[in-house]
Amino acid sequence: MFENPWKTLRKKTIYQNPWIRLEEHDIINPAGKEGFYGKVHFKNKAMAIIPIDEEGNTWLVGQYRYTLDEYSWEIPMGGGPIEDDWLESAKRELKEETGLTAGKWTQVLRIHTSNSVTDEEGFVYLAQDLTEGETEYEETEVLQIRKLPFKEVVEMVMRGDITDSLSIAGILKVARMLGL
Repeated sequence: MFENPWKTLRKKTIYQNPWIRLEEHDIINPAGKEGFYGKVHFKNKAMAIIPIDEEGNTWLVGQYRYTLDEYSWEIPMGGGPIEDDWLESAKRELKEETGLTAGKWTQVLRIHTSNSVTDEEGFVYLAQDLTEGETEYEETEVLQIRKLPFKEVVEMVMRGDITDSLSIAGILKVARMLGL
């Protein structure tokens, strides 16, 4: 339907690790001029979960984010290999970070987190019919878990207390779905 106005002349990998690949592209831009473009390719999909119990409570995960050099409150989330079933990755992340399992899952959102520099794709799920259990943190995770009313979490977004893009988009979409 839409024609791509960009032309790629060459791609070069600048750096990579198990999670990302940094590429430099020589391009011809939509104005017809040669230039370059940097792209961060993610090797995983981002999975985020909004668990909501029968009383309208949800769980947030707090952790210090190295890249931001600040503490962040977020919905439970993590990565899953692109080739894996995304819902299974979401189930694993919810169990790891909160100890919760859910009997009902609804995909509520597909999002590109910063599409001007990365191809990262994220999915947000609503998890309901919850059962509490033990967490299974990864070795790099030092997490705090908070259970609070979902309406309060929406207010945290509106005050700017939650700044993570997946969390904000997911919380506001679920709030709309629930009529809040």
